Amino acid sequence: MLEVLGSFRRTHYCGEINENNIGQTVRLAGWVDTVRNHGGVVFIDLRDRSGVVQVVAEELKNPEAYEIADRVKPEYVIAIEGKVRRRPKGTENPKIPTGYVEVVADRVVVLNTSKQPLPFQIEDDINVNEETRLRYRYLDLRRRPMLNNLLIRHRTYQVVRNFLTNEGFIEVETPLLTKSTPEGARDFIVPSRLHPGKFYALPQSPQLFKQILMVAGIDKYFQIAKCLRDEDLRADRQPEFTQIDLEMSFVGKDDVMNLTERLIKEVFKQVLGVEINGPFPVYGYDYVMDRYGSDKPDLRIKEDVITPLIEITDIFKETQFKVFKNVVDKGGIIKAIVVKGGGKSLSRQKIDELTKFVQKLGAKGLAWIRVDENKLTSPITKFFSEEEVKNLLERVGAEVGDIIFFQADTDRDFVYKVMDALRRRLADELGAREEGFKFLWVVDFPLVEWDEEEERFVSVHHPFTMPREEDLPKIDEALATEDIERRKEILKGVKSLAYDMVLNGYEIGGGSIRIHRTDIQEKIFKLLNIGEVEAQEKFGFLLEALQYGAPPHGGFAFGLDRVLAIMVGAESIRDVIAFPKTQKGICPLTNAPDYVDPKQLKEVHCKIEELEEE
Repeated sequence: MLEVLGSFRRTHYCGEINENNIGQTVRLAGWVDTVRNHGGVVFIDLRDRSGVVQVVAEELKNPEAYEIADRVKPEYVIAIEGKVRRRPKGTENPKIPTGYVEVVADRVVVLNTSKQPLPFQIEDDINVNEETRLRYRYLDLRRRPMLNNLLIRHRTYQVVRNFLTNEGFIEVETPLLTKSTPEGARDFIVPSRLHPGKFYALPQSPQLFKQILMVAGIDKYFQIAKCLRDEDLRADRQPEFTQIDLEMSFVGKDDVMNLTERLIKEVFKQVLGVEINGPFPVYGYDYVMDRYGSDKPDLRIKEDVITPLIEITDIFKETQFKVFKNVVDKGGIIKAIVVKGGGKSLSRQKIDELTKFVQKLGAKGLAWIRVDENKLTSPITKFFSEEEVKNLLERVGAEVGDIIFFQADTDRDFVYKVMDALRRRLADELGAREEGFKFLWVVDFPLVEWDEEEERFVSVHHPFTMPREEDLPKIDEALATEDIERRKEILKGVKSLAYDMVLNGYEIGGGSIRIHRTDIQEKIFKLLNIGEVEAQEKFGFLLEALQYGAPPHGGFAFGLDRVLAIMVGAESIRDVIAFPKTQKGICPLTNAPDYVDPKQLKEVHCKIEELEEE
């Protein structure tokens, strides 16, 4: 028979009970984790968010409490009152904080039952597909690893707020219903009932508003902000995600980088108890791309096992190997990596698997050479001259037992992409990553890049990113020529005052110094082929604000979900979000998105066109 809580009030959390409570009468409430009847004695592991404690109901001492305890099942909600005693010698459980004590029940109250059987057991390790976990998220979140993730998220929020408040920042909320602006992804749009035919957009980021706050003299702003993007989801993206967003006035990039580095170090220290020593290394974009093939390299990969990318294009300028020669003649590049000892650890079957792996990325194949005793083993060495072989081995530093992998293409970025993916795959295969957290900064990003589809320049970050001061004359030079190829050549060397923080192979945050002068902003818009009418239509409110004494300013945004996933060692950011969407953008718990009543659509002046059957 179920009971209401009535006058019963718990005195302790389950996980708080310890030897200091021996002899005390306590009241606890929570969920039945496990129940065991040992013939006249029922043992219940009672669980709440703080942990588990063992409750004992003895038939001889308290038949009523025993009878109720004997009927409960896993995930029943119960309350108990009883006295704490030391566990009998030999029955202690040193693996849990409450393992030296137990509570002898004088009273057991069943507050609610639970449907049986459960969709899955509430255990630390479960073999259940993710959709089932998300469908029953309220059960999934009862599991200790998931609860710990939420507790770490909560603690991180507190550390961030305390740190930034102590640094003089003001927390300001920015609107969720705003104007649609192009920021690199589709907006979620919301129809207006009061203004027929018009729409709000949900913010992809607080970018424009935080710049306006700088114009307003707020000086130092921060917000733990929800961002929403209606983009095609990939394995680890969410349509709604969280940023630690901040902006500062009268600063240069070093000021922003210094503050955010101190912030992330404080988070790791206070939340994980991990000291991150020394300043983060700072690398230029061109350097990391050339060395690692990525602007977010994983510095944990052991370079004495898997080398960074090695430039070998010049060695094969006159080669007879047509694959390489064609690439060189067309201005492409050839890159190599060496796997030390890979000649023994990587079988021919494994090499074939790696070949298929890079082919899925678009590569035609994977050239390789194994350095054996007194010979080279490879399908391609017969095309190389002795001098090419000698120069190659000297350049890459290959020794007996090593294996060399190559990638060549006329598209430099494609070679980078394939070789970066190959290094990461090899690191997984060979266990060639160091433990811990490896941070770095990447700076000096290109200001713009050429978009082949749109046939125009686009911002690498966003249109409000400040170029380096020394590159401003190059922008004038580029605008002065109508020759697009010449303009591309000039702009290759134009860098922005943007900066990304990278951790363990992931970009966890980024920012830039912003354009605060209208004359520079007008030049950038012209460079991006954004006309005056379009600029006013999309960014008019910001452009007007910049005319009223905008200070120099810059900011940063951490991808909080990604940071947390790395902190807790989760494979997916979904494991650090309470109620995430699937890869298809669906919430299995609520079945969102879903249809709405036609009356609601009519109220917002919308109707749905007839959909074709799939």
